[in-house]
Amino acid sequence: MAHYLEFEKPIAELEGKIEELKRLTGDGTLNIADEVAKLQAKVDRQIRTVYAKLTAWQKVQVARHPERPHCKEFVAGLIDGFTPLAGDRLFADDAAIIGGIGRFRGQSVVVIGQEKGSDTESRIKHNFGMAKPEGYRKAQRLMALADRFALPVISLIDTAGAYPGIDAEARGQAEAIAKTIEAGLRIKVPFVAAVLGEGGSGGAIAIASANKVLMLEHAVYSVISPEGCASILWRAADQAQVAAEALKLTAQDLLKLGVIDGIVAEPLGGAHRGKQETIAALGDAIAASLAEMKGIDGGVLRARRRDKFLDMGRRGL
Repeated sequence: MAHYLEFEKPIAELEGKIEELKRLTGDGTLNIADEVAKLQAKVDRQIRTVYAKLTAWQKVQVARHPERPHCKEFVAGLIDGFTPLAGDRLFADDAAIIGGIGRFRGQSVVVIGQEKGSDTESRIKHNFGMAKPEGYRKAQRLMALADRFALPVISLIDTAGAYPGIDAEARGQAEAIAKTIEAGLRIKVPFVAAVLGEGGSGGAIAIASANKVLMLEHAVYSVISPEGCASILWRAADQAQVAAEALKLTAQDLLKLGVIDGIVAEPLGGAHRGKQETIAALGDAIAASLAEMKGIDGGVLRARRRDKFLDMGRRGL
């Protein structure tokens, strides 16, 4: 059964009518193809209308949609011969961050991504995509591997934020995030990052200090969640919608501000309505970004990457 968001109720009603008609004609005695076609046209128009004017808070909901494609699906669709590499060589393997080597459209690459999980069991296994220090140290290890063997890095971001538990803090969560950002700024290979759904706080930027930062059309990327912002500023979670607008967390806002470098269009109605289309579109955008960096000296790539982020600070972002 499809999952509908609150603002998708008109769409849900129309699609419900279509399903009801299909059930009624299951015995083949009625031919109502024309009526179904008319209703489907209404659905398409309704989706187009609704998604053309999404608020920031509604985009947050779309970015969190449970049926939205996650990191593993993008890896399966884009990376051939993916070989996962586990552990940080210091403490343990963190399932919230997956990574390894494979071939992207014929080119060997290192992939790092955050996996939220798709059902209760997998969400618990992957800690809802919230990494602990060992996850970020695994990312550092993979970046160093990429640098040593001159392999481009592709990172796939989808997390509400780094894990805030006591055990993570005790093992140096802040230091691990900072060192991972530093590792991303230090490597001399092409580095492309893509925000798939949520890009939350330091948990996201840790693997997003890239030459090119892309976002899916309805993804969000911010220093704090709208709920967290509302609880700090207004001491009221019901102000999350106001906070979402103020945070400028949509891909469209962030492109205007120069925080990201490109937006990847999603199918009509969001990535969850066309997973394979979304995966293919992101693949094209990543390929184009890597092509732009082909043949550029590693030292120049690193300098440009550092200057890009320093410039954000100079502009007061």
